[in-house]
This record gives sequence, C-alpha cells and structure tokens, in this order.
Amino acid sequence: MENRQSKKNKASAVGGQNKNIRPELAQLNERLAFGRDEQRPEAVERRHQKGQRTARENIADLCDKDSFIEYGALAVAAQRQRRSVEDLIAKTPADGLITGIGTVNGSLFEEQKARCLVMAYDYTVLAGTQGFFNHKKMDRMLKLAHAQSLPLIFFAEGGGGRPGDVDAAGVMAAGLDLSTFGLFGGLSGKAPMIGIVSGYCFAGNAALLGCCDVIIGTRNANIGMGGPVMIESGGLGSFSPDEIGPIDVQSKNGVVDVTVADEAEAVTVARQYLSYFQGAQTAWETEEQSLLRDLVPENRRRVYDVRKIIKTMADKKSFLELRPDFGPCMITGLMRIEGNPFGVIANNCQHMGGSIEADGADKAARLMQLCNVHGLPIVSLIDTPGFMVGPEIEQRAQVRHVCRMFVVGSHVTVPYFSVVTRRGYGLGAMAMARGGFHESFFTASWPTGEFGGMGLEGAVKAGFRKELEAADNPKEREALYNELVAQMYERGKAVNMASYVEIDSVIDPAETRKWIMRGLKSTAPRLKSKNQNPYVDCW
Repeated sequence: MENRQSKKNKASAVGGQNKNIRPELAQLNERLAFGRDEQRPEAVERRHQKGQRTARENIADLCDKDSFIEYGALAVAAQRQRRSVEDLIAKTPADGLITGIGTVNGSLFEEQKARCLVMAYDYTVLAGTQGFFNHKKMDRMLKLAHAQSLPLIFFAEGGGGRPGDVDAAGVMAAGLDLSTFGLFGGLSGKAPMIGIVSGYCFAGNAALLGCCDVIIGTRNANIGMGGPVMIESGGLGSFSPDEIGPIDVQSKNGVVDVTVADEAEAVTVARQYLSYFQGAQTAWETEEQSLLRDLVPENRRRVYDVRKIIKTMADKKSFLELRPDFGPCMITGLMRIEGNPFGVIANNCQHMGGSIEADGADKAARLMQLCNVHGLPIVSLIDTPGFMVGPEIEQRAQVRHVCRMFVVGSHVTVPYFSVVTRRGYGLGAMAMARGGFHESFFTASWPTGEFGGMGLEGAVKAGFRKELEAADNPKEREALYNELVAQMYERGKAVNMASYVEIDSVIDPAETRKWIMRGLKSTAPRLKSKNQNPYVDCW
C-alpha cells in the first residue's frame, strides 16, 4: 500500500505544482520569471503601443510549440560595478539577447531538418545594444550552428556596442578581438541564414543582419551601418533615426529582399523561405498548364507579365519573389514544382524590354550563388534582347557587373534548366543559360522563341547598311528593311534553331513543368567540389 508521501508526490506531479519545492529550484524559477513577458508588463505595453511584438512573442510565433530551448537565459548586463544585481536581473534579462534552438515547420519536415538556431535582440533591454555577455552567448550559439549546420533565424533590432558595460573593462580595452562577426559571417554557405528586421537597426546589429542570405524587413524598419550618435560624432550632421535607411530606400537599393507589413508577416515569410531549404513537400496543387500557351502575346512587340508565367508554372502559392524593387529588369525568387523547391530567374520585358542591366545581373548572380550553395536546382526563363548598352549604362560598371553572371553561372553545379519564352538574343541570353545554350542541363524554347546574335532590327541595320543606303527612296528602303527583318526572323525562329541543334527542343508551354521534372529526375546527385564557392555573397 502506498504511503501518504508517495500519494502526495503523485498528486503534485499531476497538478504541476509542488508545495514542498526545494529552495534552490524555487530560486531558479523566480530568477527565470524576471525574463518572461508577463513579469514585464510596462516593457510589453511600450512595444505593443508601437505596433511591435516582444522578442519572445516573435520566437513563440516562429518556433513549433514547446520546441524552443533557451541558452543563456540567466545572463545579465556586465554592469555589476554600477548597478545592483537585483536591478540587473529585473531590467536586463538575458542581457538583451534571446538565443536557443527550436524547430520550424516541424509538421512538414522531419525534426532533423526542422531544427534551427534562433537569436533575437530584445529592444526592451538597453535598446537592443550588444553587451559583453550577449556577445559571449552569441559566440557560443554560433559555434553550435557551425558544428551542427543549423539554419539561423536572426531577429535584428537595436544598435552596436554598449559602452555602459563597465565590468568588461578589466578584460578588454576596445573589444575588437571578438569572434562574433567572424563566426556569423562564416556560417554563410553552411546553412541558410535568415534576417528579420523591425524598428531601428544600426551599427553592430546591422552588420550581423547584412551577413544573412535573405533580409525580411517590416515597413517601420530603419537600417544603417551607423545610427544617429555615430553619424553626429563623426561630424556628419544631426539626424533622427527615422531619416536613416528607411525601408523604401533599403528595398529599392537591394538591401532588403522581402518587405512585409509587420513582424507577424515577417515570421510567416521566414517560415516559407526556410521551407525551400528543408526539402520537398508531398502535397501540392497547380494551375491549369494550358494557360501558359497564351501568356506570351501573339504580337512579338507587346510586353507581358512574366510573374504570371512563374506563378502559373509553379505550384499554387509557392512563388516567393526576392528583391522585387531592386534590379527591375530581372525577376528572382524561389518556387516549387510538384513539391520540389527551385530557384528561378527571369527577364522582365516590362522594364527596358528585358535588357540586362548591372543591378539585375547582380540580382541574378546572387540567386545562382544562393541556390548553388544550398543545393537548389535553378530554372531560367529567358526573354531578353541582351545586355543593356550605351554610354550611360557603362557609368554603372556594366562590364564587371554583367560578367558576374558568366563567372557565377560557370561554377554552378546544381541542375540548371533554361526555357526561352520569347527572345534569346546575344550575350545576355547566353548569360541567362549559364554561359551558353549547351551549358544548361537542357535549353528548350516555347514556339514563340526567336533568336539571334543581337536584336533582329539592329542586326539588319548594322549588317545591311550598304544595301539599305543604296535604296533609291525611303519607301524602297523601308520595304527592303522589313523584308530583311522578316528573313532574319524566319531564320531565328525556335523551330529553325532546334533544327541546327543550337537548342535542345521546342516544347508546348503546357509541357514546361513536365520537362523540368523529367530533367530533375535525370540528373545525378550533386557532389560538392572542393573549389566550389562556399558562401553566399552579401550582395
């Protein structure tokens, strides 16, 4: 028969409370409670009044239920020489940085693929500045991420170094020997790195954010390598934080990859982005593929929305566009086909006819790098008259920027599939196809495809100048010009190109998904080369 004490212990276990709790455990529970949101109502209310969530609310929304284990929760600011321990415990919980490991998308993928390192600066603690112990915590967690190849989701908000951490004065002078930034940057290429930014993000916070593969920014975000204090101390003037790096600036210049309304949407996008690197999904839906047949206009001079082609070709609601406001001549993003993740690049004929400019080339090259490092196959949708030319574009270092597509493309080892939807002209089309039409796993064209060493009209004007000048009158000259263009168009039609084996096939647009999936299933497993670029360029 059970004694009274054993019955009491059982009852306590069922109820979740033990009235005879040992003092050391009670002390721990009390100490941990100081860091919880419910114990800091004033700080929480200030966040909510600004339309923002607390760091712990963001982590709770991001991670699967009960999956997050926190490291370093008992840390406080290194300010014992100027503040009481009780004050530090109450006012500087976790030293302003919450770190731990949890699972994300665990209902879709096995736990090994779902686990992530999560780090969030807490702006309610000393304005999210970087303290001695939160650097120490971050170094500890980054070493784990390196060892275990853990994806990183990083909530950035706050400033840089914290001069008030007087306890650290005895062990360092300037703190420039920290390992944090080297470890953070060194994780690039080993695992996906996702940065989420809301509110003010300057100096050290911004330096870490800028190392991430993708940056998701809320509309209230301001991002800068230096904040107001640093700018003013440098004699560069006085500015409010709202004047430095607002989101409309940082999205147009390519710093922010995805702009969202708030932190709730940022977390949703972060989950979606991470999912592409966690594997294939078994459940998927698709649009009617015959719709693709009519998305390129019959009139070859008319523009169209290539995003409609991507969204129709991809699984429903699977396309995530990256850097939509930067380099508008190029569309880049991630998508799924039959549940399988892909990177996608596409020329945008709605901007300069799809001519490739410096920013667009950078955008495409970085997408290639991102996919190559993390093993995602790439789909390239080609409709370009080539690289942009002219005195003005050369002022933007066009030669160096566009050639990144050739250098990066030639080092891509993941499956690469090229589909020409309309124009495939010159070096620009070759760059879109990984350096040439025979460099992709396949290069197929829709029947609307047309090809040439340069734009047809320009080729006629340059190649038949003498004949055109010899025409007796303007009407004859125009008739000859139109005839020559028509001849070159016939010569460069997709079917004729395929007959010379310059492209692999001409396909029904409705069969594009099938071609891509057959190609994917035909490729050998990728073996990483020792010489492969091991990181993702920040730009």
